[in-house]
Amino acid sequence: MLAPPNHSLTETPGLPAEAGVRLDELFEDLVESGPLSIGYPCNQAFDYSPLHRFLGLSLNNVGDPFSGSNYRLNTHEIEREVLAEFASFAGFREAEIHGADRAYWGYVTNGGTEGNMYGLYLARELFPEGIVYFSEDTHYSVAKILRLQHSRNIMIRSQPDGEMDYDDLEESLRIHRDSPPILFVNVGTTMTGAIDRVDRILEITRRLCLPHHYLHVDAALSGMILPFVDDPPPWNFAHGIDSMSISGHKMIGSPFPCGVALARKSHVDRVARSVEYIGALDTTISGSRNGITPLFLWYALRCQEGGGLRERVARCLDRAQYAIDSLQSIGVEAWRHRHSITVVFPRPPQAIMQKWALAPYEDICHLITVPHLDHATIDVFVADMKASLHAS
Repeated sequence: MLAPPNHSLTETPGLPAEAGVRLDELFEDLVESGPLSIGYPCNQAFDYSPLHRFLGLSLNNVGDPFSGSNYRLNTHEIEREVLAEFASFAGFREAEIHGADRAYWGYVTNGGTEGNMYGLYLARELFPEGIVYFSEDTHYSVAKILRLQHSRNIMIRSQPDGEMDYDDLEESLRIHRDSPPILFVNVGTTMTGAIDRVDRILEITRRLCLPHHYLHVDAALSGMILPFVDDPPPWNFAHGIDSMSISGHKMIGSPFPCGVALARKSHVDRVARSVEYIGALDTTISGSRNGITPLFLWYALRCQEGGGLRERVARCLDRAQYAIDSLQSIGVEAWRHRHSITVVFPRPPQAIMQKWALAPYEDICHLITVPHLDHATIDVFVADMKASLHAS
């Protein structure tokens, strides 16, 4: 993992000495905590120092990235290039991306939650009387989004491994078949990395004769894994979904949360409106948007051209299996889903939880082998687990 540059602030002109000391201490604490943060999917292996000069500009990507803006300090052109690459990752064909009749739309967001909010907002605008169906393993923010939007919703049971219970979904859809279903699909659940199968969900809608439906996919982490593996399950726009959210700070890596919302352009066209003040279409959740984020994502993608992303994903998957093998060798029942870098194991002793930043839920826990998590760190963690288990 690349260590952030350490520029001491204790003698910065204009800054009180005590404030400089506090910032220096905070920096040291955060750098020390970085290697121990193995339970959360935030890749720390990045170096954006060549872009630091852009931080001296007030970059604001206000409005729709495809419509232009009166505010000229923007990175809309860069954002469109980023979106085109993500659209390719997410299953749009070349002609749908670069053809005269562009089929996709999107924008760079503040993170996965905003992308999910956009998809659910778009679905509700298209189907005001619709009911949102989501599994009990869905990210906690989705229930909050549904409360904010006052959307009717039904929680569906999950299978023991985190995947949606399709029998429960079918029964719920049958009972409420008079309302258009808005189906929230997890492509990599938060705790276990389980994938809800788009093909099975669409087969249920066909079996129940429900032609009017909407599928939103939360692919926060796996959206930058599945495009680069062999034989992925049906999960993207090529398989019939309507919108998607992917995070940028997880597999790609970023000093701040970010992501991409993607949708079928035909859906977005029905809700867009023009705003004279900004000289742009108002199609995003927020008005002003961070213009630095697209620049960082564009730079990261350029640095991974020529098979770099596929190689990175392969390394992460190999390390996930290495972590499983290492944990199983000391008697810990670790496992993962295919194509997942989320390693699940029983909740460890409190001493482990206090040292390592792990993500627990009830009786399970996980670590996630994002690119900065190397074999050496896994070895230290496993050694701590072994010592803790023997002590208990």
